[in-house]
Amino acid sequence: MMNLEIKKLTPKLSTDFFDFFDNRAFSDNSPEGPCYCTRFQMTKKQEKAEFEQVEAFGGGSVGFMRVLRKMAEEQIESAALQGYLAFVDGVSIGWCNCNDKANFPIESGNGVRFYAPAEKREKVIACFEIAPEYRSRGVATALLQKAVDDAKTEGYNAIEGFPRKRDGRYEWDFTGPIRLYEKVGFVKVAENDKNIIMRKELN
Repeated sequence: MMNLEIKKLTPKLSTDFFDFFDNRAFSDNSPEGPCYCTRFQMTKKQEKAEFEQVEAFGGGSVGFMRVLRKMAEEQIESAALQGYLAFVDGVSIGWCNCNDKANFPIESGNGVRFYAPAEKREKVIACFEIAPEYRSRGVATALLQKAVDDAKTEGYNAIEGFPRKRDGRYEWDFTGPIRLYEKVGFVKVAENDKNIIMRKELN
């Protein structure tokens, strides 16, 4: 049994956000790290401008991490970065990036296109990250269910996720597996070369 609690990210929870990403998110040397979940919310132009500051922040991997952290701090403060943190006994152990499609650029810094006009009232699940010792224990499911429940309460029409096409289980699957979305009532509506589009209607 876990004393699991899900909270929506706010500037007041930024310390918990960074505590998770700095100390637990990639403690198993995940190939997705280091990351503060910033690139989805940035245009390529914005990303280029930020990374030009790496030398000013000390250069190398240290400078790179400082720039990423600065970007995340700014995105949390402006609400460009949105999502949910999972806590067990007051310690942040999981993360889900969930945001209005209108808050994403038409094409993000990493090439992903989540954008849709605000009037469509649709949300996106961009990624999950769970501390290694808490994986396969229902944390991602709880995060996804909270995102769905809030989106419905907030009057959104639908919410989508984009699990990767894979033949088997992949431990570092930051988009979440298809079965995760199916458990919460999402259905497959389309696919492309890399992803399956899972969607849940909310009205």
